Amino acid sequence: MRDYGLWENGLSTPIEALEIYDGMSVSDLVRGFSGCAFGAGRLADAVRIYREMLEDSGCTLFFGLAGAMVPAGMRRVVSGEIRAGHIDVLVTTGANMVHDLIEALGLSHYKGCDLVDDAMLHRHGINRIYDVFLPEESFSDLEEWLRDVVFPDLPRVVSIRELSSLIGARLDCRDSILASAYEAQVPVFCPALQDSIIGLQAWLYRETNPFTIDALADIGEIVNLCYDAERAGAFFVGGGVAKNFILQSMLVTPKQFDYAIQLTMDRPETGGLSGATLDEASSWGKIYENAKTVTVYSDATITLPLIIAASRDGLEID
Repeated sequence: MRDYGLWENGLSTPIEALEIYDGMSVSDLVRGFSGCAFGAGRLADAVRIYREMLEDSGCTLFFGLAGAMVPAGMRRVVSGEIRAGHIDVLVTTGANMVHDLIEALGLSHYKGCDLVDDAMLHRHGINRIYDVFLPEESFSDLEEWLRDVVFPDLPRVVSIRELSSLIGARLDCRDSILASAYEAQVPVFCPALQDSIIGLQAWLYRETNPFTIDALADIGEIVNLCYDAERAGAFFVGGGVAKNFILQSMLVTPKQFDYAIQLTMDRPETGGLSGATLDEASSWGKIYENAKTVTVYSDATITLPLIIAASRDGLEID
């Protein structure tokens, strides 16, 4: 456990009560958070650390995107950070890639509700993601596009990262995460691609066509990115496989992460990775013991846009 010098320094910084006023900007609000405790103080710390990562010219920023962030409306936040040059490496889930493609093809997710008869939704061909509704026919359109546009032009053997780039190259959508990553030459890794409609359709296509996805090829590529990084920062939205893929890639190098931010609502007591603390990662040699880190316990659809908006606004927090 870290020694925070409780008795030496614990009474040196008084809490400053937050004041709300007319015309308050996002950066002013977060600056006010910096004098507060609990989640508000942690969010202000996340903005400060994120800005340090971005301003550190030698830092390679690894961004882990898990959870249903695209269906919830966070797609432009992530693609905007890619276009701004703030994300060097993206690791995400097959589900987020699928929902990004659905939007890129001109289809929509819809605001619904969580108190609903799900059997009735099924009868009407509607899928539910908490309070988001998605027509079943959207998946049919996506599957047809993959079969007709993407898979026939693929090489016989392709890595998941290469597949992500090839898909992004076929999209004409500025808001798309995959299209933005392709244009910015940001590699997109998806270590659990098979756990998605893309993976399922790739398997079906392989049943009748000579085609293989080499999942292990991505490991060498992301490990090399870790080796080449002068310093490394990690920004985790959620956890799971995206978080672990980023952290484990550093294990086979002599380095560790210098910065880390985690946005989660999970707790560490169950032993699951999504709730595991960043201090725990230090025990594995993944994050330096003196790294600048913070975990913000809150809904990432709230905290992520606040952090990005405040950092974009040039906020300085001491």
